[in-house]
Amino acid sequence: MKVALVYDRVNKWGGAERVLLALNELFPDSPLYTSVYSPKNAPWAKVFPKVIPSYLQKLQFAQSRHEFFPLLMPHIFESFNFENYDLVISITSEAAKGIITKGKTKHICYLLTPTRYLWSGKNQYFKSTLIKQITSPALSYLKKWDKIAAQRPDQLISISKVVQKRAKKYYKRDSQIIYPPVDVAKFKSDAIYNIQNTKYFLVVSRLVPYKKVDLVIETFNKLGLPLIIVGTGSEEKKLRQKANNNIKFMGHVTDKKLANLYRASKALIFPQLEDFGITAVEAMAVGKPVIAYNKGGARDTLIDGKTGIFFDQQKYESLAGAVSRFAKMKFDNAIISTHAQKFSKQRFKKEFLSAINKKV
Repeated sequence: MKVALVYDRVNKWGGAERVLLALNELFPDSPLYTSVYSPKNAPWAKVFPKVIPSYLQKLQFAQSRHEFFPLLMPHIFESFNFENYDLVISITSEAAKGIITKGKTKHICYLLTPTRYLWSGKNQYFKSTLIKQITSPALSYLKKWDKIAAQRPDQLISISKVVQKRAKKYYKRDSQIIYPPVDVAKFKSDAIYNIQNTKYFLVVSRLVPYKKVDLVIETFNKLGLPLIIVGTGSEEKKLRQKANNNIKFMGHVTDKKLANLYRASKALIFPQLEDFGITAVEAMAVGKPVIAYNKGGARDTLIDGKTGIFFDQQKYESLAGAVSRFAKMKFDNAIISTHAQKFSKQRFKKEFLSAINKKV
């Protein structure tokens, strides 16, 4: 079976990129089609036999500033030719689902979320009334196209219950859920059961507004409890200035260092609404509980009272109350770690192959 993979853009590293690498293990001979490719920012993509970018690649700055070209994305993905393939798998949170396949070629879409700036996150992207008015014609066109594009895949697979609900709401399509792969084996260790005297809470996140790291800093500034923040992003300088001395920033760390930070922490703080949320599963893989906002993908991965606890509002009082409740609770590291195995890469590959075999 001849297979091709399609992804919106290949210029960063994150959860979706882990999905691509897992699919590469299943289909090592499959090329990867995309709008733009930055070898410098996406060295992980070198494992693919070929990365095939669109004509947008000819514009050098487009490799890192793809967001300037949303109106080109429909034509870009419609222009790819897949007539020589038996199966095309699109991995997308934007336009890659809009590819056109014909004849015997089947198309399975792994939906990360319906295009966020058009649907569930539009108010976050377009806060100004003036900006909304200026962009209204373009957004109207893109929304119409996005609905059409979402009907093209032969099968839709969602990464979580919240994404499944969005697919039904915005695209009027049913979808199967297959949770993304987490390399739980990399974090699991016998040492999780023997760590004593943990002293700090942990945040692992890109430092951008919707991740709500500012809420965690506000809360821990007032509580005075030790907090370590792992990650970088556009808000880093602002967040560092806001943080008191009890909060330490680690920037980017290696996977080995991250695993050690998870192991030595009291718990991971997960304050954002995520479509899935890989860091929560990583923390649980080493037996650490998670204090999470009670919406989005965390509701798929966390068992309240057993693998962590929820807080209901993205406000100081709610998060502080959860930290206070957490201090009075006890968790079984082994139960937490065992639960995380449900989200392993091996499970993902098995379920994805099963879905393919039913369709092709």
